[in-house]
Amino acid sequence: MAVRQQAVRKRVRLDYDDRRAQILGAARRLFCQRPYSEVSMADLAEAAGVARGLLHHYFGSKRDLYLAVVRQLVSIPTMPLPEPDPASGDSVWEQNVDTWMALVEANKDMWIMAIGAGGIGRDAELEQILDEARELTAARCLEALGIDPATADDESRALVRAYGGMAEEVTQEWLVRGRLTRDQARALLRRALPLLIDQLLPTLRAARGT
Repeated sequence: MAVRQQAVRKRVRLDYDDRRAQILGAARRLFCQRPYSEVSMADLAEAAGVARGLLHHYFGSKRDLYLAVVRQLVSIPTMPLPEPDPASGDSVWEQNVDTWMALVEANKDMWIMAIGAGGIGRDAELEQILDEARELTAARCLEALGIDPATADDESRALVRAYGGMAEEVTQEWLVRGRLTRDQARALLRRALPLLIDQLLPTLRAARGT
């Protein structure tokens, strides 16, 4: 008598944090591949290997899960500030740009999704998440340039925030559109902000009183 073996799928029991991380990871991969409007809760549940009810239990709705993914994605800072290497001969700022570019390049899909977040339309909570991340990034940029964020004036912060928007576009020109090479993007990101701080910031300060 032939013995028929049947594959038995075993449910893996995970604790709360591990299960949440599993769902987030699956959602992140799916949202990186497809626009928000093209991803359903059924798709997300299938990708995570869980029932839809469990998905709702952990995150409530598709929007809530998307916001959680964006929060995780923007933990990749929009500008750099790792530890500098004195032996390289480059300035702290230049070293940080290089480290940041390597991080973005290694996480290309996540980065492009993070800076393009907004596929759910105008959403105050999403805008707040992105604004807080960019404000933190601006503070890190100031630190890398030797400027104390706690005492930086409005013009300095505004200029760095404007540069951050440019930096996001530069990465798209490099990684998505291919109109800039990596070396071109590196040169632009390294030189633009110090140039703006040195040559444009005094003009901005003077214009406040006009």
